[in-house]
Amino acid sequence: MTLDTPRRERIFNIPTVVVVICALLFLIQGLGDLIAPETYGRLLIRFAFVPGRFTFAFDPDRVSAAFNQIAKGDELRAQIAAAFLGDGTAQWWTVLTYAFLHGSWMHVGVNCLWLVAFGGAVAKRLSTLRFLALLAVCSVAGAFVHYLTHVADLEPVVGASAAVSGAMGAATRFMFQTGAPLGTGFGRRGSVDRDDVMRLPALSLFQTLTDRRTLTFIAIWFLSNLIFGVSGAMPGLGDATVAWEAHVGGFLAGLLLFGWFDPAPKLARPDHDIVADGPEPTIAPSEGAEF
Repeated sequence: MTLDTPRRERIFNIPTVVVVICALLFLIQGLGDLIAPETYGRLLIRFAFVPGRFTFAFDPDRVSAAFNQIAKGDELRAQIAAAFLGDGTAQWWTVLTYAFLHGSWMHVGVNCLWLVAFGGAVAKRLSTLRFLALLAVCSVAGAFVHYLTHVADLEPVVGASAAVSGAMGAATRFMFQTGAPLGTGFGRRGSVDRDDVMRLPALSLFQTLTDRRTLTFIAIWFLSNLIFGVSGAMPGLGDATVAWEAHVGGFLAGLLLFGWFDPAPKLARPDHDIVADGPEPTIAPSEGAEF
């Protein structure tokens, strides 16, 4: 064995924090299947996000009117709504804890798949603490946007989709520029070394919103979520409603706030696309990442 023997790359290069999050989500889903339905129901009441509980704290009449409308049409739905309203006190922790619960194995599986695909890239760029903080902020943002459009709703919201959407929005800020995995020049001879790809400077918000590749991705993302929201045809949700507003809130938080979490130094970005036979790019550190 010589010193210049090339290092063998791992087949699966998923950051540990992403693996742990996915394992935890699957574990919680498994435990939910093992416990009694009544116990799981109490778990949902305690940890799912219910917009109407927050509104009831300062506008009980509005929530009562919404509840009475439900009671007129469906007695079973009214009983479920009454259970989730409970004593009407706002459970502030649920803006985070709802992300750990899912409606089915397919639901948690789809979320973990997208978390690996996009969250893995973001986690490689951030420290574990920064990455977890970003996901938490996106979860809260998702709950907030959903709340704005369902202020008196007594249906529980569960799922990590807002956090995953936030990771997708964050990845948009650096995955499409020249030399990055979804940009031009990635993997070509003369391109930025693969070990430095995740250290490329994030695009500024202006650059992100004026770049053709990022705009195309953002447009496709919003269109697909709108379709899922209108049709309700999200894999693994069955008859449940798609909380697409929460997805939007999480995505926008990741897209707009990524610069607050990104510690990557500014590297010299070429003014033109990298060519296959060009010289090795010069990497010059600078101060901070652009927001």
